[in-house]
Amino acid sequence: MLGAVIGSFLNVCIDRLPEGRSLLGPPSHCDACQKRLGFLDLIPVFSYLLLRGRCRYCGARIPIRNFLVETGCALLTAFLYHYKGLTLESGVIALYSYIYIVIGLIDLKTGLILNRIVYPSLVLALVIAPFFVRGGGGYLSNLVNALIGAGVGLVALLIPVVATIGRGMGIGDVKMAALIGLTTGFGEVLVAILGGIILGGLVAIFLLIFRLKKRKEAIPFGPFLAIGAIVTLIWGSQILHWYLGLFRF
Repeated sequence: MLGAVIGSFLNVCIDRLPEGRSLLGPPSHCDACQKRLGFLDLIPVFSYLLLRGRCRYCGARIPIRNFLVETGCALLTAFLYHYKGLTLESGVIALYSYIYIVIGLIDLKTGLILNRIVYPSLVLALVIAPFFVRGGGGYLSNLVNALIGAGVGLVALLIPVVATIGRGMGIGDVKMAALIGLTTGFGEVLVAILGGIILGGLVAIFLLIFRLKKRKEAIPFGPFLAIGAIVTLIWGSQILHWYLGLFRF
């Protein structure tokens, strides 16, 4: 239930932040009829199911994304508690995952990776880094690991952005890659970025084959980076050790 409630708040962020609206007001309302929503309309997950995906005042469709984000956050939070327990690690991974969900879905919706999310997240990650970064060690080594990861992530995507003169990825993707490096640390940032590139490539091929996208149509890269980052936060060390193990004879 906690994850579902957080997912409901993330939906508010996804809807309002791109438009520069306040997260605190006005109260939640139907975008179609402007009717203020009551308690029964705002129960995460269950309201969507009980209302069959429609506003009970005007019958307008409620975006399926609302239901998917609430359900996804509920499942993710429950999984992290089951897999990692009630620990600092599970809490930090959950926090970063929520941030990446917002960044990725806003990019999918608008094609923008917002500075108003990335910059505060960089500061937050910098504060957390001494206490939580993969690889262990003391506070200083953790911070250095995170800063190197941020630098690697930034350079890894800045090079193709400069090489293509903005025709492919944008500077927002570069900033997001730096954030990923700061949250995962050196080594695992490459797992996240490579995972995002592979997933994005597969999806692009699928969309082109079935003519859902034209060759020159842009496909936001943020959602794939977000998925790569979340997977890496949970299983990054295992993936990295497995990959390096392929070269041991």
